[in-house]
Amino acid sequence: MNNFLELCRASIGASHVLTSETDMAAYLTDWRRRFTGKALAVVKPASTDEVAAIVRLCNRFQVPVVPQGGNTGLVLGSVPDAGGTAVVLSLTRLNRIRAVDLINNTMTVEAGCILQNVQHAATEADRLFPLSLAAEGSCTIGGNLATNAGGTAVLRYGNTRELCLGLEVVTPQGDVWNGLRGLRKDNTGYDLRDLFIGAEGTLGIITAAVLKLFPQPKARLTALAAMQTPDDALQLLSIAQKQCGAALTGFELMSDFCLQLVTRHFPQMPLPFAQRHPQYVLLELSDGESEQHAMAILENLIGSALEEAVIEDAVVAASIAQSKSLWNLREHIPLAQAEEGKNIKHDVSVPISLIGDFIRATDVLLQQDFPACRMVTFGHLGDGNLHYNVSPPENQSDEAFIAQQDAVNRVVHDSVHRFGGSISAEHGLGALKRDEIRSYKSEIELNLMRSIKHALDPQNLMNPGKVI
Repeated sequence: MNNFLELCRASIGASHVLTSETDMAAYLTDWRRRFTGKALAVVKPASTDEVAAIVRLCNRFQVPVVPQGGNTGLVLGSVPDAGGTAVVLSLTRLNRIRAVDLINNTMTVEAGCILQNVQHAATEADRLFPLSLAAEGSCTIGGNLATNAGGTAVLRYGNTRELCLGLEVVTPQGDVWNGLRGLRKDNTGYDLRDLFIGAEGTLGIITAAVLKLFPQPKARLTALAAMQTPDDALQLLSIAQKQCGAALTGFELMSDFCLQLVTRHFPQMPLPFAQRHPQYVLLELSDGESEQHAMAILENLIGSALEEAVIEDAVVAASIAQSKSLWNLREHIPLAQAEEGKNIKHDVSVPISLIGDFIRATDVLLQQDFPACRMVTFGHLGDGNLHYNVSPPENQSDEAFIAQQDAVNRVVHDSVHRFGGSISAEHGLGALKRDEIRSYKSEIELNLMRSIKHALDPQNLMNPGKVI
């Protein structure tokens, strides 16, 4: 492989081909630090042409390629396996914003752009790029597209797929498909864009994208409502959708235990209520008219929900700082859970109308098989996506509980399937759920996926061992 590595160095510069264990370490371990793979090298091209050159070399020498953005994934999709034969192709040097078209409301960006930087660039242009998630300070647009990331604004704006109009992709053969078209209507054959979005780098490498921009809202208001059950939260959602319409941009469910963990490990983030409640909803309105108009809508919503006894209490943020404080409670749940110890995570979706039934039924099943396990249930209620995480009983070691992970997953995933849901809502399959998905997709569906993979990547060099 020396000749291969020398040709890589000649293509993109020797300093951007990393081969020492120390230099490669950060690229080989997943975000949760549960797995560390091995690689022949980490290569860091700076342009689409350099990506294509590397892929052509990999094709010539039959070297597998693991595309990587910010490496913030949770399903081992962006790290290599333990074989040590693959190269990790980091896209972080492809970080330019190529163009902003204010009349077309689009922005063309490279795959290595950090999501937060794209948000800021949109704001500077008096526009909004609405994708927002906890890892936005380090995840990249390429990774967001490769996993079809969701986040907190899916209810109003959709997943990343809905926020993208066009792509530039390096194929497994090292060709460059330039599909950077900022068109909202283009009915000229198969939708290749949607094929690559969500494919986790198994069909090709996304190097740039045309993203949709939106007008900046005149006002954003945040409220935290307290209630008894997830069914009450669903009723609140129904009222909010009826009264707020498109102004409703965020609707996050959090159990009391979630916020207990936050206040335990981050005592500087107290709850704004005098007493605890079983469930909470964090909701956000974005209004294009005025803050007064938005406040009138929000006050009417809360008043209706209190009058109908759907909620027990509510607080409305009176400032940007208070809004951030409320959102910090939601965003610190995963961090608090990590501080509490190891846990078994589930990123699932079920039909919105069945979320209450799913939580009740699955909680019972888990308590039957794993008594006193602690449920950390939160997520994007407005689009049916739950982070249905399981922590060990207080008197059980993390290691003993994690040893039961396969059995816990089976209970949860079987229940998700019975409720007509998906075992991966926004994190993807990666390597972690690649085998698990075979229990829940039909053989016809799996064969169609295999056919697409084989047609585009017959040598199986693009992120092998992931998805399918």
